[in-house]
Amino acid sequence: MSEAAIHPSAHATALLASLDPLLRQWLPRQRWFAGKGRPISALEAVAATELLPRSAPTGLLHLLLRVRQPMAPPQGSGLDGVIAERPTDCYQLLIGMRRTLPPRLAPALIGHVTEGPLAGQTVYDALLDPRLAGLLLERLRMPGRHGVLRFERDMDVEIPSGLTARPLTCEQSNSSLVYGDTFILKLFRRVQAGLNPDLELPLELARKGCARVPAPAAWFLADLASGPATPEESCSLGVLQPYLAGADDGWELALRMRDKGDAFTGEARALGRATAEVHAALAAALPTVTLGRAQVELVADAMAERLTVAAQSVPALRPYAPGLLTAFEALADLGGAGPAWKAQRVHGDLHLGQCLRSPDGEWSLIDFEGEPARPLAERRLPQPPARDVAGMLRSFDYAASHGTWSPGWAEECRAAYCSGYAEVAGRDPRTDPVLLRAHETDKAVYEVLYEARHRPDWLPVPLAAVRRLAGDGSADEAH
Repeated sequence: MSEAAIHPSAHATALLASLDPLLRQWLPRQRWFAGKGRPISALEAVAATELLPRSAPTGLLHLLLRVRQPMAPPQGSGLDGVIAERPTDCYQLLIGMRRTLPPRLAPALIGHVTEGPLAGQTVYDALLDPRLAGLLLERLRMPGRHGVLRFERDMDVEIPSGLTARPLTCEQSNSSLVYGDTFILKLFRRVQAGLNPDLELPLELARKGCARVPAPAAWFLADLASGPATPEESCSLGVLQPYLAGADDGWELALRMRDKGDAFTGEARALGRATAEVHAALAAALPTVTLGRAQVELVADAMAERLTVAAQSVPALRPYAPGLLTAFEALADLGGAGPAWKAQRVHGDLHLGQCLRSPDGEWSLIDFEGEPARPLAERRLPQPPARDVAGMLRSFDYAASHGTWSPGWAEECRAAYCSGYAEVAGRDPRTDPVLLRAHETDKAVYEVLYEARHRPDWLPVPLAAVRRLAGDGSADEAH
């Protein structure tokens, strides 16, 4: 969002001043906070909305704030010792306020405020308080405005009141509440101006009657412009969708079946069909484009630049960089020959963990946010469907690497998935090997950087793919 266009109220600034020292300590401990390992240089209020006033026995504050942090340059960049300002992230917080916190809410504690308008209050993570989580559901049941917040819903969907809320604990980049095993509310923690794809795309798919994606029942946004807000000036904050009770997470299901010695090829084929159905519905719902030579070269150049950045940060990647670069060079060369590749809206971060199998065996795709670390405008660009296919192929590799390395299991799943995709799409993704290799290589490079920063024990998994994709021996050697 444009910083110049937002002028926080004196009320918001004063409330944040009360919370500032506590939030500086609390934010870095949250799983969804992206700036771990760097000090916070400043917190700045964007908007503050009291959904329940602090004068009530229990208050509820909705807060949007910018976090400024210094950022060191990548190793080997020649800028050692130069500290730059990291682009600011805007975070969404829901803060409960009480004079005293009951023992059952002790894990939610943020701290005790000693100064400013909130002095004397104990503040805590409101999502861990069932009463305040229930209030949020009530606001979603009643469309309208509250300060800068705008609540909307599908009036054809019944949303009962009084559903008990429980938080999910497995997420990393966002937070979710399940209401009575009936609905799930996903709250975006890092927010940007513009319609979040995790709201935008399920809404469009619902209008096209695509049953592979749970349709939004309600959602809310923040309008931060001084006048009437356009969709590009609003921030998507959360979306309420049906909760698929009893559904199997695709990742957990794949691991269970693999460990039991059961084939996953039937499920992989069905997943391929489901992916192709969603791609077809997205192509029908939203504009598609044909990638010309210039566009393909831009895509290939962006992939090459991501490789350069990753190799600077992860020394283990450097020996393979020349071989990996050939994948992007081949894409640019083939793009110059004029193949008619189509680009459309896609999932953007597809893997087994983004898929759910219902008790009746049907697959659904969820979490259309894309890779949260990438700018929202980039995540909303049309992409070749091969990007999603490559993400799922990489996910089969990850599942095959869990425990005893099983390359044959991964290859069988990869082949079955592509065959299932072709049954619906009429074209097997493997018939575009240059396009598929480039996207799979780009994904593997992203994984190397992610694992090196967050899960070093997992780094051998993408490095095995890197070895294969660079044409430097068998992936088996890396396990």
